[in-house]
Amino acid sequence: MSLSAFQDYLFMERMASAHTIKAYLRDLHSFEDYLKVDHQVSVDSASYVHIRSWMVFLMDQGNKHQTINRKISSLKAYYLFLLKAGLLSQSPLEVHQSLKSRPKLSLPFSLNEMNALFDTWDRDFSELGFDETRNRLMIALLYGTGIRRAELIGLKIIDVDIERAQIKVLGKRNKERLVPLIESLLPLLRNYFTLRSQVISDTAIPFLLVKSDGRKLSDSFVYRLVNRYLSEVSSKEKRSPHMLRHTFATHVLQSGADLNSVKELLGHTSLAATQVYTHNSIEDLKKSYRGAHPRSTKK
Repeated sequence: MSLSAFQDYLFMERMASAHTIKAYLRDLHSFEDYLKVDHQVSVDSASYVHIRSWMVFLMDQGNKHQTINRKISSLKAYYLFLLKAGLLSQSPLEVHQSLKSRPKLSLPFSLNEMNALFDTWDRDFSELGFDETRNRLMIALLYGTGIRRAELIGLKIIDVDIERAQIKVLGKRNKERLVPLIESLLPLLRNYFTLRSQVISDTAIPFLLVKSDGRKLSDSFVYRLVNRYLSEVSSKEKRSPHMLRHTFATHVLQSGADLNSVKELLGHTSLAATQVYTHNSIEDLKKSYRGAHPRSTKK
């Protein structure tokens, strides 16, 4: 099993993210462990019969069709790599058809729910401590810009331009984009910068949002905080950073923003989408975005 070569292939040729590579390898190890116990064959020599048996096993374990399809996609990527490397003559998944999944409806937060959260914050934040200021800024950035959780965590101080009211975001496949900041984010950012300089003595720490000891935020840390704050105003089951991104897109579109401008702000990477809005400048996006976002108006 050429996992290290497969990992290099994913990174160099597929330009997959570290998160995607980790998920692929985890799925392959899971299949490998199953084969060792039940069939005594390797992943490289497994047939479609073995894969179908694993799928039944996963169903019996309570996995949803969507989860199983994702795991099979990891196997497909690995067998494709073996084919390209000349280590396999035919993929065992050549005739496989994905399991049908019910469409999953994820409702964004309503404008009333978001206002209920932010209205309590708009009164005064100048007396807040470092942690609470950072937490509020984190959620305000997610909803105010629509950036992904990984993009939020990866934001660096040098990426923030308060004078021009914009941030530089490093998205998937290392693609950079400029995202404008609505007016209500600027005072919160300024206050956070002041507190950060007082709490974080090490000026070499590059990341914008950090813990009080200077450590970078983790995925789980951001998820827990978003879930905690949104649980105060919403009873929806899904209260994740991604739902704030979904909510951002829904609200600005409902307020009249151009669809292609919103796609560019979100950093979608499909070729067709890129061709549609390459003519848009950052200044055009700022105008469209600030006029459409429900929290763009000065209080």
